Amino acid sequence: MTAATDTTSPGIALDPRRWPALTVISVATLMVVLDASIINIALPRAQADLQISDADRQWAVTAYALAFGGLLLLGGRVVDFVGRKRVFMIGLVGFALASMVAGVASNGAALFAGRALQGAFAALLAPAALSLIAVTFTDGRERAKAFGVYGALQGAGGAVGLIAGGVLTEYANWRWCLFVNTPIALAAVAAIPTVRESRAEGTRRYDIPGAVLVTTGLVALVRGFTHAAEDGWSSGSAWILLALGAILLIAFVAVEGRTDHPLLPLHVVLDRDRGGAFLASLLTSAGMFGLMLFLTYYLQVNLGYQPLHAGLAFLPFSVGIIAAATLGAPLVARTGPKRLMAAGLAVTLLGAPWLVMVEATSGYLPVVLPAMILTGLGLGVFFVALPNTALTGIDPSDTGVASAMISTTQQIGGAIGPALLNTLYISALSGFLNDHDGGITQAVRLDGYIHGYRLAFIAGAVAFALALAAIVLLIKKHEHTDVPAHTPAHAI
Repeated sequence: MTAATDTTSPGIALDPRRWPALTVISVATLMVVLDASIINIALPRAQADLQISDADRQWAVTAYALAFGGLLLLGGRVVDFVGRKRVFMIGLVGFALASMVAGVASNGAALFAGRALQGAFAALLAPAALSLIAVTFTDGRERAKAFGVYGALQGAGGAVGLIAGGVLTEYANWRWCLFVNTPIALAAVAAIPTVRESRAEGTRRYDIPGAVLVTTGLVALVRGFTHAAEDGWSSGSAWILLALGAILLIAFVAVEGRTDHPLLPLHVVLDRDRGGAFLASLLTSAGMFGLMLFLTYYLQVNLGYQPLHAGLAFLPFSVGIIAAATLGAPLVARTGPKRLMAAGLAVTLLGAPWLVMVEATSGYLPVVLPAMILTGLGLGVFFVALPNTALTGIDPSDTGVASAMISTTQQIGGAIGPALLNTLYISALSGFLNDHDGGITQAVRLDGYIHGYRLAFIAGAVAFALALAAIVLLIKKHEHTDVPAHTPAHAI
């Protein structure tokens, strides 16, 4: 999705290699989007192969999202001052190597470590790519087209990842869902001469304490949810970890308010409209990623779909997001971003609770398909309007950090959502099986899975409802104002 003005930068020569450079940048960062969806299809096979427990399986998703979201703001600062091309190459090569580490994992811990490394390098690669596009395309109209192409490729990457994940998992091995990043990285490195180096001027100071506090705080929260899933909500270790996570995040806020070079300037999020948009983004992403995790298991475990079939079954969701984002962009100027964000989540709330009607061995056409279409359309509308609320009227010096905050909230939501929903699922499943008087047959176990899925789906719908409430109660602006020309596209 794109937002740009029609300004042109007079007197600045256009880079003759700008369009080939855009191709290299877009293809390279396609890995980041692919890994967000491809791992979902591969996860059931990986869990069985590596003997990962149900309580820990969400770490394959959350380890990546936590490292990505927790380090993204710091990555944006590093990109500007170390050099955009240099950091882009470091992120590209590092992401490929981390993918190999995850791909050869012999146990769950090694897989999670590799995924966390992928997220750390993605936190360099993603902001470097967006910054390179912004500085490579100096003409406002061309920049808008470039971000449109970039956003379309990233949006399509989700659908490609679902199909690729199914093909590789079914006909090769789930490990190839991670190995596939290496040839993509090599192709991008071979074409790197088309990209020019650039860096920002100024003092190179990085808020390392802030990055450590926010990342460790989020890890403690997710680990606390995992302990609650394993030992129940009465577990003392679970509550200690949750309290520790809250303390670390409060300490992060305190540090940001005092440091001269904050990772996150607090005035950016304390603005009522921007704060509401960021909160809605976090809650929406939590619900979305949580639903995707459990739909994957429902399709492959309960309905018995092979990975490729499961990937194809997700296509209506991805197509709905892409179509709604494309068709909804012109509506932002007519209706205003607040109304469009609220309308999108209202449509999503029609689809998400529908999933509660799933049955143990059937239900794709009457339940899952319409729910996917509705949630996809609603989320696409929401995400196309989000940057216009989050970035309108912001000081130019804060545009970069505010743009990064959109992606950060999406990744953090994508980490916390699956962790929390998986904890609720495990609790519901354990309670269902414990209350069953007879033997635990396969049919009973499938019914128990459905009992857990339904609670997770309800929790996901609650997250969407809270996001809608944040929009209605916190955001006051109704009108549309163009966001800065160098604002990056954001796609899920």
